[in-house]
Amino acid sequence: MTQTLNAPTMRDRGPRPRKARLGGPSMFRMLLRDKFASVGAVVLGLVVLVAIFGPALMGELATKQNLMFMNKAPFDPANGWAYVLGSDSLGRSVLARLVVATRTTLMVAIPAVLVALLIGSLWGVWAGYHRGRRENISMRIADIIMSFPSLLLAVVVLYVFSPSIANIVLILAVTRIPIYMRTARAESAELQSRTFVDAARTFGTKPNSIIAMHVIPVVTPTLLTLATLEFCYVMLAESSLSFLGIGIQPPDVSWGLMVAQGRQYLQTAWWLSILPGLAIVITAIAANLLAAWLRIATDPAQRWRLTLERPAKKALKTAAKEAK
Repeated sequence: MTQTLNAPTMRDRGPRPRKARLGGPSMFRMLLRDKFASVGAVVLGLVVLVAIFGPALMGELATKQNLMFMNKAPFDPANGWAYVLGSDSLGRSVLARLVVATRTTLMVAIPAVLVALLIGSLWGVWAGYHRGRRENISMRIADIIMSFPSLLLAVVVLYVFSPSIANIVLILAVTRIPIYMRTARAESAELQSRTFVDAARTFGTKPNSIIAMHVIPVVTPTLLTLATLEFCYVMLAESSLSFLGIGIQPPDVSWGLMVAQGRQYLQTAWWLSILPGLAIVITAIAANLLAAWLRIATDPAQRWRLTLERPAKKALKTAAKEAK
């Protein structure tokens, strides 16, 4: 009876903390708390939407020539909305060409990153878990590939073969596989001394099952962050190859090709190279900002940094409570 009377009621206990009920803030809420990462995510989202829906809406304007509108300056309302970013030497809309070039650039960067991520990660995790001769052979192959500058190797291969989109994706993916392989191998080798891996091995779990259930989930956040950074490199590499004339070929168009085609008009029509160059820079910065946030958000030891309220916001809440 005494225990019943002294037991705290639900009203005495009060409501459970919000974080205790929900298990901490979600990834979306943590993203909203980082303004720079939120801006980066919005920019990348807009780039993807433009690449998906833009060519269907403005594809005809990108190829339509109008010699009456040759090298029209941008931001002139008299030229109409289609020429708000000016026109090129053939009277084509720069805005429409930027929209179409967005899809081409992403069609090269995203598949190259995904192929390199899939092959390099699985190969590196497998080599790091088994160690021994398998690891040595894998690392020597990675060293051989990395001994050649990736951009120079791409130039040589594309000079020998036709510079199509498939060949560009293939050579850029091959040159970036060692990056993922070495990272995944180091992470997988470090996990060999962890207790949960030793316990799974002691209970007779097969190596492939241990890799799939225990190693890959731990390594994935680091590899995804690396893939976000590699997206910037691959996009810049494609732009460099197109600028050199061995990347995307006309009638296709990419941001790098637009920069290359407009460099001879820099003194008379600067927007032909500056605007696609700005598109490359803004997209790369947005991807880097999102990668920096993703590295902290997926790390349990650093995630608390994104869950803290800012001092100014916390002070306003405290002042409002005191005023009430």
